[in-house]
Amino acid sequence: MASGRRNVFVTGGTGYMGSRLIVELLRRGHKVRAVARSSSLDKLPPGCTAVEGDALSPRSLAHVVGDADTLVQLVGVAHPSPRKAEQFRSIDLASVQASIEVACRAVIEHFVYVSVAHPAPVMKAYVQARREAEEALVSSGLNYTILRPWYVLGPGHRWPLVLSPLYWMAELVPPWRDGARRLGLVTIASMVTALADAVEEPPPQGRIMDVPSIRAASVVPF
Repeated sequence: MASGRRNVFVTGGTGYMGSRLIVELLRRGHKVRAVARSSSLDKLPPGCTAVEGDALSPRSLAHVVGDADTLVQLVGVAHPSPRKAEQFRSIDLASVQASIEVACRAVIEHFVYVSVAHPAPVMKAYVQARREAEEALVSSGLNYTILRPWYVLGPGHRWPLVLSPLYWMAELVPPWRDGARRLGLVTIASMVTALADAVEEPPPQGRIMDVPSIRAASVVPF
């Protein structure tokens, strides 16, 4: 149960993770305000306060963040791949920078960000953009929670299940164990639960949740 009703501002609320998180936060009794472009406002889950804005623009966000005490940053390029390297900087990184700028000027008490597990042997441009976003958040002075999944399993995102036996074997081999755990698979249900739990329980100072921590969340089914 929530230790208190949170007033949450969500960017990326129309996406794979954001739409589910909004539903869960509302179910737990929190107030949710979500920003989207005008063409996507109707894609936000019912029950949240939908506001029109540009998640890449600090000025736009400043006008719509309202009196939120928690900001959840989920904007990112859909279906990341190496060919989208420039978008990782112009969208993923830029949106975090915009949100941090606004959060520092507003009354945001807790900034929640979904990054990515690292170091990693692939998707170097994606990882680099997320690492720079983490560094900007840590140096901002904001209280933060950073979640570091690698691949999130869910509807339309299940192909890595075929790799499960390899992960299991890798965790049995000491030199590979840490990497297998850090780059392990998590479900969308685990991610949403971990995010909602993080919103409800701000840390006394910044914290990072890796794959084992995300998996440990008491999962709410979706």
